[in-house]
Amino acid sequence: MKTLLPPGRVSRAMAGVTDTAALACGWWLIGLSIVTCIEMLGRKVLGFSLQGVDEVGSYTYAVVGSVGFAHALVSRSHTRVDFLLSRFSPRLQSLLNLVAILSLAALAGVCLWRGLHVVLESIDLKATASTPLATPMWLPQSVWLAGYVLFAVVAAWAAWDALRLFLRGERDELNARFGPQTLEEEIEAETELHLQPHAAGASS
Repeated sequence: MKTLLPPGRVSRAMAGVTDTAALACGWWLIGLSIVTCIEMLGRKVLGFSLQGVDEVGSYTYAVVGSVGFAHALVSRSHTRVDFLLSRFSPRLQSLLNLVAILSLAALAGVCLWRGLHVVLESIDLKATASTPLATPMWLPQSVWLAGYVLFAVVAAWAAWDALRLFLRGERDELNARFGPQTLEEEIEAETELHLQPHAAGASS
């Protein structure tokens, strides 16, 4: 799978962290689905209820969203409106791709700033959820904020590399890494994801 991060140790570390966080979110969603099924069967059939499943679910979706932003950025999975981009010259394409990643980095910074404000406010007010669990709000919000920290760091690193490529005149490299995925690249990414488990099984 191609990534927009530059080659190097820092980029590999960032990609590793985002992959690990995304996998953790995936397993957590599976666990939440199982607990939700138990909750539904318990209410309808056995007459008991697991308190707080819906509350934990709302926290989960917020955390998965913030982590997903970072993972989608690394894997070049964010949606791009590109029906006109291919008609422009490579120079203009590189400028638009640079503006796109700089805008995304700025948005990540705003999300991080607002998220930090929310967490600090919850700590200051000693806010708790108005639910049976009475969860201190800063706990789930801190995990949610960690996802935005990851998103902001990855976006800033990618934006810096895109700016470096633009100033050095390496427009082809900038367009290849920061432009929308071509159909061939999307097929390659999907088939790679599906074939990797089979390849691992065959090698063992």
